[in-house]
Formats: sequence, structure tokens, C-alpha cells
Amino acid sequence: MKKANRTDGRQNALPFWQWARGLRGQQMLVTITFLLVPLLLFFIFTCLPFLKMVQFSFFDMRYIGSRTFVGLDNYKSVFTRSDILSSLKLALYYLGASVIQLGLALLFASVLSFKTRLGSFFKGTLFFPYLVCGIAMGFIFKFFFTHGFVLDTVLTAIGVPHGILPMWLLNTNINNFSLAGSSIWRYTGQNMVLFIGAIMSVDPNLYEAAEIDGANGVNKFFHVILPSIKTIVVLNIILSVSGSISAFEPPYVITGGSFGTATYFVLMDQIAHLDQKVGLASAMAIVLLGIIIVVTVIQRLVFRLFLDEDEKGMTFRERRRSTRRIAVTASSKGGK
Repeated sequence: MKKANRTDGRQNALPFWQWARGLRGQQMLVTITFLLVPLLLFFIFTCLPFLKMVQFSFFDMRYIGSRTFVGLDNYKSVFTRSDILSSLKLALYYLGASVIQLGLALLFASVLSFKTRLGSFFKGTLFFPYLVCGIAMGFIFKFFFTHGFVLDTVLTAIGVPHGILPMWLLNTNINNFSLAGSSIWRYTGQNMVLFIGAIMSVDPNLYEAAEIDGANGVNKFFHVILPSIKTIVVLNIILSVSGSISAFEPPYVITGGSFGTATYFVLMDQIAHLDQKVGLASAMAIVLLGIIIVVTVIQRLVFRLFLDEDEKGMTFRERRRSTRRIAVTASSKGGK
């Protein structure tokens, strides 16, 4: 009987080519292909280069030539070299600019999400800078800030004496403010579009209920709009903070990283391609990745503490306060 069953099993088993021509076989092959190809490309172009970069970070090496294993010396240099530490501090300028950028984007989105005269025109105008290539944007602001060019001409035309105008890109006291300001111009429209999409998805009944309660525009913003789009607000903040840490195009194109404007990314590019210190640049990239991950996790924990609500509409912090209040009340009653 066992031998007969084995024989029946062999007879029922289809050859591979027949199985592949069947509906179930084709479904399985298509699924495997669509999974395998992206995973293969992801491994070749993302995972493998990253693993090689981690390997390079432990060597003193150039692009061409011998390699010397140095262990953690490259990572020590990242945290001890004054120029690298100074470049990390420049992220504060872009972080401050991102705060202004998010505030403007939220303001414009709150106005343009509702019926506004020439609303489509203003949406397109504000979003257009984001469509401009980063290199082209850099050249625009390079001529905009050059002494005697666009900005100086505008300020002189409105009555500002030409003699008191500073060197916007050469003066180390203001050049980083100038570069950070260019990021406000470029990315405000992107954040505005994300905010508009979130605001337009808010239930209109909430606005009607707020109007019945006598709420004005400001009250609607803080009690209806902002709580409803807090997920998008958190997303934009995370993207802005990580973008501030890895700012590259404005200082690279406008000043070339000179006069104290070399951000972490620009300095890493110089160390890798001009100084040919590939190992140190790889270590800087790994450290930057770690910084971005840590900052993102901290942001998420903070927002979870103050913004994430449970089914009762209470945040984590409010739940802790409520629990403490109940415990104090119970203990006082027990004492009596």
C-alpha cells in the first residue's frame, strides 16, 4: 500500500514547466519575481554600499592605493577635530530656519485651505521654489546675496544707505543666517502642500460645531485644525530636523563651504574628495546616521509624551497625572 501511495504521488506531481504554465504557478512566479527584483536592487545599491562604507570607516585609505587598518581612530577624529565639531554646530542655523519655515507653511496652509481669492495662484507661487533644482537655487541666491547685486539693489532702492550694507556671504557673523534663509524660501511650499492635504481631510462637521459654539478663526485653528493634523506636523518636524543636520546644497553651491559656512555634509565631501581621506569620511557618514536616528527617536518619544492620545483623548502625560491624582485621593480617603 505504501509503495502504491508513493507511485500515486509521483503520478499526481506535475513537471515544473506544466506547473509554471498553470494559473497557480504563474501567480507564484510573478509574486517571487516582483519581490526578488526590488530586494536584489535594494541589496546591491543600498545594503552592500552601506556595509562597504562601514568597512572603510576602520581603515586609513584613499580611493586608490593601500589600506591601513586603524580601528576606531577615524571615529575618535570625528569627535575631536575642531572643524568637524564646528560644522555640526552650523545645523542650529538651519534648525532655526526650519522653525520659521514650518510656522509660515502652517500659516499659509490654514489660509489657503479655504476659499480664498487667487488661492490657486498663491499655492502655485509658494510651491514653485520646491520644484527648482537645488543647484539652480544655489546659483540664484549666490547672485542674490553677492555684494552690490539683487538684495543690495532692493535695499538701496527703499532707502538703506549702500555704505552700511554688509557682505552677506563673506561676513562670518551673518553669512550662515543668509544661507539658512535660502532654505526657508525653498522648502516652505513643500511643507505647505502637506499641511493643506491634511487640513482638507478634516471633517467639516467639526468646523460647524465650532461655529455653533462661537469659535473664531484662531479658536478653530488651535482646537480643530491643529489637533486634527498633528500627525503631519510631527512628520514635517522630523523631516525638517533631519534635513537641518544634513544641509548640503546651499553652502556647497553658494559659498563652497568657505568663510565658516561648511556644514557637516560639505566638510565630509571635502574630506572624501579633496583630502582623499575616505576612511574618515565614511566614519563621519556613520556618525551622521547615528545622530539622525537618535534625534528622530527622541522626537518621537517627546511627541508620544505630549501629543499621542488614547481612546479617551488623553496624552501619556495626562494619564500619568490622572493616575497620580487618583492615588493621592485614595490614600487621603484611606487615612481618614
